[in-house]
Amino acid sequence: MAYDVAIIGAGLSGLAAGIRLALFDKKVVLIERHTEIGGLNSFYSRKHRTFDVGLHAMTNFSPRGARNTPLGKILKQLRFRHEDFRLCPQETSEIRFPGKSLRFTNDFEFLTQEVAEQFPDQLDGFLKLSARIREYDEISLENRSWISARRVMEEFLSDPLLIDMLFCPLAYYGNAREEDMEFYQFVIMFKSIFLEGFSKPLGGMHYILHLLADKYRALGGELILGNGVESLCVENSRVTALQLEGGQAIEASAVLSSMGYLETLRRCSPAPPQATEAAPGKMSFMESIFVLDREPRELGFDRSIVFFCTRPRFEYRVPGELVDVTSGVLCCPNNFRFPEPLPEGILRLTHQANFELWDRLPRKEYIAAKKECRARGLAELATFFPDFSDSVVFIDSFTPKTIHKYTGHIHGAVYGCPDKVKNGVTPVKNLFICGTDQGFLGIIGATLSGISMANFHVLQGHR
Repeated sequence: MAYDVAIIGAGLSGLAAGIRLALFDKKVVLIERHTEIGGLNSFYSRKHRTFDVGLHAMTNFSPRGARNTPLGKILKQLRFRHEDFRLCPQETSEIRFPGKSLRFTNDFEFLTQEVAEQFPDQLDGFLKLSARIREYDEISLENRSWISARRVMEEFLSDPLLIDMLFCPLAYYGNAREEDMEFYQFVIMFKSIFLEGFSKPLGGMHYILHLLADKYRALGGELILGNGVESLCVENSRVTALQLEGGQAIEASAVLSSMGYLETLRRCSPAPPQATEAAPGKMSFMESIFVLDREPRELGFDRSIVFFCTRPRFEYRVPGELVDVTSGVLCCPNNFRFPEPLPEGILRLTHQANFELWDRLPRKEYIAAKKECRARGLAELATFFPDFSDSVVFIDSFTPKTIHKYTGHIHGAVYGCPDKVKNGVTPVKNLFICGTDQGFLGIIGATLSGISMANFHVLQGHR
């Protein structure tokens, strides 16, 4: 069958690209290897409970009527109303290190006041750094020379602890590179987390994903589930057909892929040299979800999200062991402003993890290792937080091996390759990248990436 555009991957970027193209009467097919939509930000069910995976919350919250924001642009481009997304803002989140804590909300002035109180001698530099970030155009699709985010921070801030505390949430929520971060990506994450903020949709990712999928189908878009792309047939530097795992062949004038830059090129037949030349990402995570028999507030957990480090200095790198439990993210979905309380208490605990070590474990050792690492994580957490183990009624954990299985990302790398392709161009003329490896970060960033690449490479005049 022949289409105007074939989109690989039914995650947020793929669904957004599909809607945008279908709005302009393009004949579009969306191809997903799994039976559920969502990709890196999907959902799954265990024991009659539905859990979100991926990021703990949506970034880039903006109120109704705010148009010149990433969320406002998405609503306009996909023709949704603000209320369609049913977003419930966070209450208060926190960055917690030994001896210091910074709270923040969706009001940036709150964080500014926290910096003034906790790091009074750094306030002037923090304000100047914030001004530099506000004026920076991070949405430009131009591929610029690499700039170190830590170097820029050091131009304005002299306290290594404050630098680490600001860097920690941005790294955990969008950084594919060990230790440092490309400045434009730092700007994206700073704006999305600190200047705009967190929210969660009522109904979770299940609701948002099906809202997008329903609109895509209503516009005439076709969706193939449970049948991934086995190979991309390339002739004269163009994709001529997509061969599916089920044996079906699809033709399309253009192909948008959200499966990752290297993952896409390695499915090309023949594969271009860049398929082996570029460096894959390695940053991956282990996460445990704890269902509680009471509200987390009753146990002393009153923050929406806490980014923590139990050491004096924060390290962001692939650990030399299965997990690094000395830093992480603790999310409490109950502490968002939902109109009604959630039916159960939930805590989500995330740590940096080593894919290669997890991947080597035999089945029995793998299961035992999950329990052991989870116990270590809880023991380390207890140095900062109350013990909630007596209130746990259900636990589930996933590792980098799980992420690799369900996303196909090399090394289970959640944020893909360190070097992004901002304009989405590949060595194959009609094959383009959207999503993780294009470079717009977070749930809203991934959605905006799909829209931008559809506009830039297919629609042109309809941006």
